[in-house]
Amino acid sequence: MRCALISAVLYVCCALAQSGSVSSYISTESPIAKAGVLANIGSSGSKSSGAMSGIVIASPSSTNPDYLYTWTRDSSLVFKALIDQFTTGEDTSLRGLIDEFISAEAILQQVSNPSGTVSTGGLGEPKFNIDETAFTGAWGRPQRDGPALRATAMITYANWLIANDNTTFVTDTLWPIIELDLNYVAGNWNQTTFDLWEEVDSSSFFTTAVQHRSLRDGIALANAIGQTSVVSNFETQAANLLCFLQSYWNPSGNFITANTGGGRSGKDANTVLTSIHTFDPAAGCDTITFQPCSDKALANLKVYVDSFRSIYTINSGIASNAAVATGRYPEDTYQGGNPWYLATFAVAEQLYDSLIVWDQVGELNVTSTSLAFFQQFLSSVTTGTYASTTSTFSTLTSAIRTFADGFVLENAKYTPSDGGLAEQYSRNNGTPVSAVDLTWSYASALTVFAAEGGKTFASWGAAGLQVPSTCSTGGSGSSGSGNTVSVTFNVDATTVWGENIYLTGSVSELQDWSTSTALLLSSADYPTWSITVDLPASTQVQYKYIRIFNGQVTWESDPNNEITTPASGSFIENDTWR
Repeated sequence: MRCALISAVLYVCCALAQSGSVSSYISTESPIAKAGVLANIGSSGSKSSGAMSGIVIASPSSTNPDYLYTWTRDSSLVFKALIDQFTTGEDTSLRGLIDEFISAEAILQQVSNPSGTVSTGGLGEPKFNIDETAFTGAWGRPQRDGPALRATAMITYANWLIANDNTTFVTDTLWPIIELDLNYVAGNWNQTTFDLWEEVDSSSFFTTAVQHRSLRDGIALANAIGQTSVVSNFETQAANLLCFLQSYWNPSGNFITANTGGGRSGKDANTVLTSIHTFDPAAGCDTITFQPCSDKALANLKVYVDSFRSIYTINSGIASNAAVATGRYPEDTYQGGNPWYLATFAVAEQLYDSLIVWDQVGELNVTSTSLAFFQQFLSSVTTGTYASTTSTFSTLTSAIRTFADGFVLENAKYTPSDGGLAEQYSRNNGTPVSAVDLTWSYASALTVFAAEGGKTFASWGAAGLQVPSTCSTGGSGSSGSGNTVSVTFNVDATTVWGENIYLTGSVSELQDWSTSTALLLSSADYPTWSITVDLPASTQVQYKYIRIFNGQVTWESDPNNEITTPASGSFIENDTWR
């Protein structure tokens, strides 16, 4: 019987003590986590009865909650972890399973579903039945991170195959799957999406970042196998994504705003998961891609972690610079709003990734942005660069490793004696909560354990990237020719939770007055909503802002707003909702 079903008193007896070492927990939990992942895959998985070959079930739980489905996001993250193990030689027995995953995903790509067909938006469908049929119930759709994550996982495998003289399988089997996903990313990244928690329909930091990575991965693969016709478009849209990625940073709050909509604080595990899933060990502490040790990612980590210190009973009495259990976001109420194993592991993984890079480059840099993060561990530290030969470097990295270990040990404290990892554990007493044997929880254990051991995986080209001087919000489906100018629209608008502000207008770049494809503005500087759009130069343009809440559209009052764009350069228009 799982510990979630017995009393809290007995649970404490069967949990691993926090005083145990990280190494002992990893030694015990690592094989359990690996077995937990494999048990939830395909027709041969011991807990995935009914699943087709290569299909990843989210959890065997079929009631309260029912997770007996396959999600493109979860499946791709799980198989990225397995593909990393295979391609680095850690587990060479996984190749057959990886090929089954590829076959299963190729089938799912072609399944018509409520989001559309393979050519009309169906790739954005978030989940399917485990028999590879469409799930037709109500759901938060589309979710546009899945194709990007699937492409990245398969490209990792493709690169290994090329290095091992099997380019034919890549060009004949993998590339058609990958190209479909990447074309979807390039053509739809600027459209709204439900976030990875399937709750907020806006633009999402996690989605934008993994889409950017997938296109960079795709550019390198396309060049390697001679599929160069797609490269120019992928390069253009990758640059646009990188530009848009910068807009999520909240300079006044010193954190990354997870979603452009939703009405919450914006403090969210979304941002920490982004950091670890776009980690490039060759990029150092690059800020524009929000690498784990970048000043913005570290500042964000502190704000995110601190948001959980006072809201969970199990975190009470813990020092302000020590590890605590963390959840999705502080306002969460799902299943009671609890810590998640994968969220708490993600904090540790970002810190371990940071330590890896600092050791590689032989220094760490404290900026005004990251100062508060570092002062948790050395109150006297000031901005500057500290070489690995200095006592400051040693003091900080030692304390940060202890801090990272603490998040692993938080999860260890609330791991049952059988090692099973559910989705969550109670904020009040630490008993497992929600879906049992969550595949993503087990996969998150595998990746954090690898990071703790100093293991890194292939670079994806984050090093040396530059944010374009002019950015476009248009995907590859956008039209337009001739000279354009960059126009930033700012509107002061107060909204309620779940309500978003959009822009539409008289030219194709503003969607020709459409409400269904209107452009979503960012709320990163709420109550100011903003968007930057490339518009035809020297052109009279009419436009209006609209509100969309629960599918209902509200236009601002007449008359239409009107501007005449300049002949060159850029332009800023500041408005107030009316």
